[in-house]
Amino acid sequence: MYIQKKVKNIETKLTPIRFPANLLAEIDKYIEDGNRSKFIINAARKELYRLKQRKAIHNVAGIFDEKDYPELKTAEDTSNWVRKIREESEARRSELFGEK
Repeated sequence: MYIQKKVKNIETKLTPIRFPANLLAEIDKYIEDGNRSKFIINAARKELYRLKQRKAIHNVAGIFDEKDYPELKTAEDTSNWVRKIREESEARRSELFGEK
């Protein structure tokens, strides 16, 4: 059962959802009157965002092949590589702009 309506130019649908009574009671202890729906909607958005990120990470897992990047093999190697890149960048900036 859905009831459609627009709230602040956003289409909404009213749908019955069953919640454990103790969960609603706990929410109501911390959320001001009239803000339960807003709280639940925000919680759902955050969880959906987290799930999307997790799926995206899962989808790209394995595209980084360690053998293609030996300079990043260990944390120390990575730190040295970053330091080298920064030094090269600073040298190039100095060369272009005559700064030290």
